[in-house]
Amino acid sequence: MPTREEIVILAQTALAHAYAPYSKFPVSAVVVAESGRSYVGVNVENGAYPLSRCAEQIAVGAMVAAGERAIREVLILSTSAEPATPCGACRQILAEFAGEDTPVVCRNTAGKERRFKLGELLPAAFRLEDAR
Repeated sequence: MPTREEIVILAQTALAHAYAPYSKFPVSAVVVAESGRSYVGVNVENGAYPLSRCAEQIAVGAMVAAGERAIREVLILSTSAEPATPCGACRQILAEFAGEDTPVVCRNTAGKERRFKLGELLPAAFRLEDAR
């Protein structure tokens, strides 16, 4: 299992690679899978704005592409004055692979953190079992 500092370093390194020419709001995310492996994502914007992807979506996609299906922890790093929380769509994507008690740490580049459980960010999430 990576340490918190290792996760932060991964997020900081990735943040420099975010592609945010429109919003000027770079974000990186690290999801730690149940296996202990870390998966990194950055936001990737597009001129056709709805095609843009959030950092959390890309990190989860990398985890799924590697064959993993369960998130142990999430770290989101932003350059904002206050640590940014995941958007609504990302909350739902995280809920597909994480339980309501999964820690979500939101941090800014100045080191300020806000900690949540996923269930606090998305109460009554729509889950696979709800589709049956």
